[in-house]
This record gives sequence, C-alpha cells and structure tokens, in this order.
Amino acid sequence: MRAVVGSTRIEEEIFGRAFDGNVIRRIWRFVAPYRPQVVIAVLAALTFTLSQLSIPLLIQYAIDNGMTPGADAGTLWRIMALFVVAILVNFSASLVQEKVTARTAENVLFDIRWRMFEHLQRVSLSFMDKTEVGRLMSRLQGDVNSMQEFFETSVQSVGDIALLVGIVVAMLWLDWQLAAMVLLVLPVLFGVRVLWLARARAAFMAAHEANSVANGALAEAIHGVRAVQALDRAGLNADLYGKLVGNAYQAQLRASRLAQIMIPIVDSLTGIAMAVVVIAGGLIVASGRVEVGVMVAFLFYIQRFFDPIRSLTMQYSVMQRAMASGHRLTEVLDVSVDVTDAPDAVALGAADDGSVEFRNVTFGYDPQNPVLKNVSFKVKSGERVALVGPTGSGKSSSISLIHRFYDVMDGAVLVGGRNVRTVTQDSLGRHIAMVLQEPYLFTGTILENIRYSSHWASDADVTEAARAVGAHDFIEAMPQGYQTVLDERGGNLSLGQRQLLSFARALVVDAKILVLDEATANIDSYTEMQIQKGLQTLLEGRTGIVIAHRLATIRNADRIVVLQHGVKIEEGDHEALMADKGLYSRLFELNYASFDDLPADLTLKDRATAT
Repeated sequence: MRAVVGSTRIEEEIFGRAFDGNVIRRIWRFVAPYRPQVVIAVLAALTFTLSQLSIPLLIQYAIDNGMTPGADAGTLWRIMALFVVAILVNFSASLVQEKVTARTAENVLFDIRWRMFEHLQRVSLSFMDKTEVGRLMSRLQGDVNSMQEFFETSVQSVGDIALLVGIVVAMLWLDWQLAAMVLLVLPVLFGVRVLWLARARAAFMAAHEANSVANGALAEAIHGVRAVQALDRAGLNADLYGKLVGNAYQAQLRASRLAQIMIPIVDSLTGIAMAVVVIAGGLIVASGRVEVGVMVAFLFYIQRFFDPIRSLTMQYSVMQRAMASGHRLTEVLDVSVDVTDAPDAVALGAADDGSVEFRNVTFGYDPQNPVLKNVSFKVKSGERVALVGPTGSGKSSSISLIHRFYDVMDGAVLVGGRNVRTVTQDSLGRHIAMVLQEPYLFTGTILENIRYSSHWASDADVTEAARAVGAHDFIEAMPQGYQTVLDERGGNLSLGQRQLLSFARALVVDAKILVLDEATANIDSYTEMQIQKGLQTLLEGRTGIVIAHRLATIRNADRIVVLQHGVKIEEGDHEALMADKGLYSRLFELNYASFDDLPADLTLKDRATAT
C-alpha cells in the first residue's frame, strides 16, 4: 500500500499560520453576497456581549443601592425588571446569532461546494491526470467542513473579543486599582501562551501530516479494492493501515493534549485572580473605600474574564485548520482551464460534415516527450477508419485531440473542416459521440444512463438505440426494465451489458462522428458479434473512428492507419496494407491476434520495413 502524502511540505507551512490575509480575501468573495446576514450576526453577538456585561453592574447596583438600610423598596423591583430585560435580550441575541450564523455558513459552504464542483467539471484533463481523486474529495468534504467550523466561530470570536475588552473597561471604571491587581496575571498568561504556541503549532502540523498519509492510503486501498482482493493483500494492507492510523492517533493525541493544557492553566489563573479580589477587595471594602457591590461585580467579571481567553485559545487550532483548508480550496478554484473556447468560436452545425483531419500534429502530455510526432491523415465524412498500433503508439491520444480534451503542441486537428480551436466545445461534444474501453455508468435508472448525454432524447429514441446495439432484450429482462436502478458504476450488470449501454448512450446522441476506443476489448465474442451487427447499420451515414488491438475487428474498415511510437508508419485498406508487405501484413502472416503481441526486439525501423 502506497501512502499518499502529496504536497505535504507546502501544506505544513500553511498549516502553521493562524491567519492568512490572502485566504480571507478569497473566501470573503463567497461571504460578500451575505453581508446583511453577517452584519446581523455581528450585531447580535455584540448585543449579547452588552447584555452579559450589564448583569454584574445590575447586581452591583442592587447590592449597593437596594439592599442598604433605608433603601427604597421600589429600587429592587426596578432592578429586577431590568434584570429580566437583560436576560431576555441575552436569550434573543444569542438565538439570532446562532440561527443567522449557522444559516449563513451553510449558504456560503453550499456556494463553495457548487463552485468547486462546477469548476472541476470543466478543468482540463491534464490537471485530472495528475491529481488524485482522494485529495479532491478531501477538499470538497473535509476542507469545506473546516471552513464551516471557522465561519461559525468567527462571529463568536468577535463577541469574545468584545466581551474581553468590555470586562477590562468595566473593571477599570469600577475601581482601577483593584482592576490593576487582577490584570497582573495577564503577563503570566501571555508568557505561557507564547511558549505554548510553538509546541502547539508543531503538534498540529504533525497531526495533519499523519492524517494526510492515513487518508491517502485509505483512498488508494478503497479505489483498488478489486486488485487488493485479487492479490490477497487484504490482511497485509490492514496491518499497514493500522500502523498509519496508530501514528495518526498518537499525533492527534499529542495535539489534543497541547490544545487542552491551556484550559487548566486559564482556570488556575482565574482562581488566583478571584483570590486576589477576595483578599485585597475585602481589605478595601473594610477600609470603606469601595462598597460590597463593587467587589461582587468584580468577582462576576473575573469569572467571565477568562472565558473569552479560553474560547479564543481553543479557536486558534480552528483558525489554523481553516487557513490550510482555505488555501487548498482556493488552489482548486485557481486551477486554470487550459482548453477554452476562443472569443470568436463558432458552433458546429448541421451544415458541417463528419470529416476529421490531422495536419502535421505533434502532441505530448509532457512537452519534452511527444506522444504523437508530425502525424497527418484524413477521415472523410461517412468513412470508417481504424487506428491501430501497439500500446503507447498514440491511438487514444489521437481521439482525445479530436474531442479537444487537450490542445496540440503543433499542427492542427480539424472536424467538419474547421480547426477544433475555432469551434465551441459544447458543439464539438454534440458532433462527436465516444465509447471508451471502460464503460462508466452512473447511479440511476438504465433510461437515465442511456440518456445521460442527450437529455432531449425521447423514450422511443432510447429504446431504438438499445435495440440497435442488442441491449433491449436484456434490459427488458431486468426487474423494472428501463426503470431498473443501477448500482454504483453499474455493478449489477455484467461488463458486456455495461458496454452495450454505453454504446446505446453514444448512439442516441445521433452524432455525425462515432469514436470507439477499444470498445469491444472486454466483451465476449457473442456480444461483440451482436454489436458488430448493430454497428454496420448505425455507422451508415456516420463517420466512424475505431481504435482496436485485435486485427480481426478492423479488417473491414475503409482505411487503416497504423501508428507506432507516435509516428504514422502505414495507411490504407486491408488489401492495400497486405500488398505493401509492411508491419500490418507481417502480423497477419505470423498469425498475431493483436498489435500487443509484437516481439520486443522488433525495432521501429524493422516494423516499418518488415517483409
């Protein structure tokens, strides 16, 4: 099992920050539409704070003015009424803050998730080729959840800071000398916090790294569960994953201990401060300089003074996670879409034919290692052409360029006589239907899967396409026919049945160009025979580009283009290639069933000139 860390060093550095202005600015764009709700939540938090601050003052006034000998009896009733009002305001403000904050956070996170999903549906395949699905899922789920926690605590942080400042101001107003004695514990608290931050940051980063390793290993094992079971690796993988989870557990435990250690420290300092007020305040009260109510108010304020400090301490780790998560989220949103429509792009229409042409095309996923090298060939509208060659010869890359999943490095690809760079991608998608070697079905009904790329198609169109590829009979035999719900990726169908549905999906689009990329490679001979019968009719009037390894499936093509190491080495129909006595002919004469059976010691030159 390979543990996937992926850019951990960069993430560690970001995770060490408690505040990142760039992340805040980027995320604020999602918060900006909800500014009125944010203002309401902040005002509610400040109102809640003011009501909290008023209660000790009311108690102080009641003791000093309503409980002294000869005091007016109505004073206590008025204070009681004010006390009830303060409690009601406290409750109402807290309720408004919680509800508005929670709803706003959910709305913001919905917008982020939707924006990321929309962006990931359109990012260039070059990004998806080198990005692990597990990491993207982690960002869509775990990182967004971290941001939710941050949003919900941000408003609370405003209230905590306001409460802290308000308590200090109130204590100084009541008696600055007694307040100074209480505030003497703050330097001790700040000193402890500085020492704590360095250790906490290291512990949080270690825990984050350990979790990344464990989550990467988990995602890899789940995605490759078939291979795991086939290779009998389940037990060994469980042991290895147990060690990774154990490391993550220990790292999280250390981080949790450091996160929690500040709580008893703050509680101890709270007790010390209260002791100072009781002793020093008692002496001051005995001297007659201040009244008893002032000391009682001080005790209430001290009890609340360290609550916001404790809360802000706990929110430090929340902010760290949020800054790291926010950075990773914006990384995804900033992924450039390399393949975009030109400003003056036109849409392919009914007047455009189904021709395809490669003009001196050079292309590579890595510019230093081209997959296709100066390849040229033309497929006429309505013609059926086969692209053949060993694995790695550039066949699948060629059809990716036809659909413009990637842009060529040099040369041009034309569809319908137009350079694919000059037409809209949506119209190109409607002009070309593709069937890949690995059929991908989605959770939903059979009808919905066949109509996945052609939502406008009627039920009759779907049924006709299914009949044409020989899928109708087995669909009708399903429990609910076309309304049968498929398991994840069509798990309740055989591979051949899944491929037949992907054929029907491509055909119902009624595109002018039909591309088959090893579409019959994983299908049994009987099912392939059914498909071949259907294709003879369905390819009529359409351009067909077929990629196949097995020579038996391509000999009836109008033309065959032979690729090797990204170079076109032969072109012609079956009879012409056999007469040329080249590589294609050599394979037939030696009874090779597939281009993958080529001897390893046969060089490119030998293959091109073999007789």
